[in-house]
Amino acid sequence: MKIFYAIQATGNGHISRAMELLPYLQQYGTVDIFLSGANSSLHLDAPIKYRSKGLSLFYTCKGSLDYFSMIKRISPFHIKKEVAALPVEKYDLVINDFECITSLACRQKKAPSIHFGHQASFMSAKTPRPAQQSRIGEWLLKNYAGATQYMGLHFRQYDDFIHTPVIKSEIWNARPVHDNHITVYLPAYCDCEIRKFFGKLTSYRFQVFSREVKVETKQDHLTFIPVSKEKFNESLIHCAAIVCGAGFETPSEALHLKKKIMVMPIKGQYEQQCNAAALRQLGVKTLAHLPENFNTIFEQWYADAQPVDISFQHDAGQIAAMMMQKAAVGL
Repeated sequence: MKIFYAIQATGNGHISRAMELLPYLQQYGTVDIFLSGANSSLHLDAPIKYRSKGLSLFYTCKGSLDYFSMIKRISPFHIKKEVAALPVEKYDLVINDFECITSLACRQKKAPSIHFGHQASFMSAKTPRPAQQSRIGEWLLKNYAGATQYMGLHFRQYDDFIHTPVIKSEIWNARPVHDNHITVYLPAYCDCEIRKFFGKLTSYRFQVFSREVKVETKQDHLTFIPVSKEKFNESLIHCAAIVCGAGFETPSEALHLKKKIMVMPIKGQYEQQCNAAALRQLGVKTLAHLPENFNTIFEQWYADAQPVDISFQHDAGQIAAMMMQKAAVGL
């Protein structure tokens, strides 16, 4: 079987999920990877057959999307050329993890595909949304990576086509330890903003994963660490708590490890606002942004917070098998 696997590289979660699923897919045939996007921090440890700058997300220093940087990198002519060149029709199975060029190519060439991943879960009205929904956000979630079938992932199985998160093996098999440091992963904030807000909390030790530093740098009670899979796994497994964005993979891993969690959705990123709503329902502390009185909020949360009582299934192999079943019946 020939399998085409399109992976969105606008964040690290898509790559982490792909690395967990890939060995199971390779049991069924040859897997050709299309990596699209320009701003992930993790390396995909697998051969990449097709590569594109795609449509990437970029951030300001203060927790919001940088729309100017995103728009200036869009080239309709180049995208049209890539859509025409992508040979999706030559594959027995096309798996699309929220990638627009693959979706357009499949539509143009009438090739069936599976939209697999967290964003696919939003095809269900049962998936949590914030009190104030965004029409544009809803349209993007449902149309950015259109497909003929959907296999969603979320914190809970809100609908019959939604599965619990695919947790990478290093985290799934880990024995969590609660040391006295707090892990911080807020990639939409610059280090200067992290220092401004976390610098006041001198009674705590923070391991901050940074998109700016190239080598580990210690500044009093703050240690800034370049983003790497191994270092982040180690920090998360051993932390007492984590402060992170309202993405999907990192909160899922923290929930599995029974850590105290505080999340802040990236401003303007509707999917993260939806995730924050779902996490709030589970009892996770959510903030809209880093407020001026963050030190007071943090200290109260850290004193009172309890891990969420939730369990996931480790079913990457089952998901791969279900994909093969869909391919066998023509999607």
